[in-house]
Amino acid sequence: MSTRPAKRLFAATVLAFEALVVVFAALVAYGLRLAEPGLIAAVSGGLALAALLAAGLLRHPVGYALGWAVQVGVVLGGLLVPSMYLVGGVFAVLWIIGLRLGGRIDRERSQRAREYRQGP
Repeated sequence: MSTRPAKRLFAATVLAFEALVVVFAALVAYGLRLAEPGLIAAVSGGLALAALLAAGLLRHPVGYALGWAVQVGVVLGGLLVPSMYLVGGVFAVLWIIGLRLGGRIDRERSQRAREYRQGP
C-alpha cells in the first residue's frame, strides 16, 4: 500500500495557497502605494518563490525548515500590508495544524500497516 505522506500533503497545500496569498497581498500593496514597486516585487516575489520551493523540497528536512521561514516571512509581510499580520498568523496556525495532524495520520497509517502485516 503506497500512499503519500499526509504531513507532506498538508504542508505543501498550505505553502501553495500561501504563495497565492502573497501575490495578492503584493497587488494590494502596489494598489495602495504602500512601498516602492521594486521593493514590493522583490519581497513578494521572493516570498512566493520560497513558498513554492519549500513545497517542492518537503521530501527533505530542509523543505520544512524553509517552510517555517516562509511562515515568519508572511507574518512579517504585515510591515508592508498590515492585514498580513492576521493572514500570516492564520497561515502559521494552518501550517502547525497540518504538520501535527499530518504526522499523526502518518503514524496511525504506519501502525495499521504493521498490524496488517503481522496478521491476526
